[in-house]
Amino acid sequence: MTRFERWAVWSTSLATAVTGLVYVWMEYVLEPTEPWAVVNHPLQPWVLKAHILVAPLLVFALGMIVTRHIWRHVRTGVQAGRRSGLTAFLTLAPMVVTGYLLQVVTHEAWLGWLAVAHIASGALFVVGLAAHYIASRSARREPGREADGARDGPDREPETRIAGDVVEIPTSEGRAAVDRHGRHL
Repeated sequence: MTRFERWAVWSTSLATAVTGLVYVWMEYVLEPTEPWAVVNHPLQPWVLKAHILVAPLLVFALGMIVTRHIWRHVRTGVQAGRRSGLTAFLTLAPMVVTGYLLQVVTHEAWLGWLAVAHIASGALFVVGLAAHYIASRSARREPGREADGARDGPDREPETRIAGDVVEIPTSEGRAAVDRHGRHL
């Protein structure tokens, strides 16, 4: 992952998790200050709006790394952080779908089940992502790894070479040359 991709994923994950946790705390833990209060805290609507605004940025950031990080590591069989990464990735779809449905569904019973599913999948995503961070940090500190975190082996960033209209990309069989339209040469 590039530094920007790493920054985008971690900053949006943190912002989404914090706003989600604060909203859950306000909605389900706090007691309303007045008996006829619509919300349990005056900032509750603003925290929900912040969560709704930052969550699509998380989806975008994760979309940026699907092919260059997630799919490449699955395809090449990288083991460091595999279970935690797959946990985070597989909980992403239920988290996103339930998040969008919470905004449009009006049936009370469905809203309750969607909220439970969204909170559970969001919590699993955060736990999986935190475990993935720990696993990837420990893998970088293994002997044989460079001090700056650069990796050896099949999980390093691909070295793509561009010469005019021809691009050389690494493959499992060596290198392949393609033109600017993606046709193999």
